[in-house]
Formats: sequence, structure tokens, C-alpha cells
Amino acid sequence: MQVNQHFRPPSGQWVCAQCQEPLEEGQVELHYLGSSFTVGAQVCPQCRQALLPEDMATGKMLEVEKLLEDK
Repeated sequence: MQVNQHFRPPSGQWVCAQCQEPLEEGQVELHYLGSSFTVGAQVCPQCRQALLPEDMATGKMLEVEKLLEDK
């Protein structure tokens, strides 16, 4: 999943708040209630913290969370 261009900072590049490194496209493994899955996100190459787009966090992630909690 790509970060929505409308949510990029004025510089056009997200920067890690902790490391001050430019974020890169990458894969992040997420874990929730014993389930794991991989998603594309902006990732810090140094500390591996990730930036998930708002639509993923409030849309797709919420759907998955509800499905897993219903099991």
C-alpha cells in the first residue's frame, strides 16, 4: 500500500522522529491476537519503526481487528 500523497509533509519525504532518517518503502510484520501478517509501509531504515497510512489504520486494520476479535 502506498502512502497517500495528500498526507506527505511539505518536503515530500517523511522522516523518523527518533532517528531523523528519511523513511523508505518497506514491509512490516504486524501481530495481533496470535495472528501475523505483512503489510507495506514507510519504514525507518535504522530503527525499523513504521508509519502506517491513516486509511490503513482506521480502515483495513480496524476490519482485521474486528474479524480476529470475533473468533
